[in-house]
Amino acid sequence: MPDGPAEASDWPEWESFVRRHGYLSWLDLEVEHLANGRAVLVIEQDEAFENPVGTDGHDPVHGGIVATLIDTASAFALRSTFDDPGEAYLTTTDLNVSYLRPATGDLRAVADVLRAGGSTGVTDVTVDGADGEAAVGRTTYRLFRDGLDGD
Repeated sequence: MPDGPAEASDWPEWESFVRRHGYLSWLDLEVEHLANGRAVLVIEQDEAFENPVGTDGHDPVHGGIVATLIDTASAFALRSTFDDPGEAYLTTTDLNVSYLRPATGDLRAVADVLRAGGSTGVTDVTVDGADGEAAVGRTTYRLFRDGLDGD
């Protein structure tokens, strides 16, 4: 990672970034921590995200929501390795999700950058819900450190 990656306070625009991206605002995503190659994102329990399996009480969150949370937390963690996170260009090239148990309640994803090179970034992510660790994931991203035209 470059010296002095961005701190959450260095990217106060993350909230407007979330609002500008429809699916992120629909998830009502909250960035709890963003610094030094780590992002912690939280989404509150919402019946709209549940997989309707007909259990008593809340049903588990749909796996697609969990996968989106893993992918998004990874992107935020990798953004923190750029000088200007809001202007970072990156795209997912690989997303692997292992579901460990049904994801219930509020979900909290912790993404840690394993490597952020000149053109490739790799993260590990854990997602915890009300019943403990619900999923783990690993992503690989293409990083465009010189912008989209700088290839």
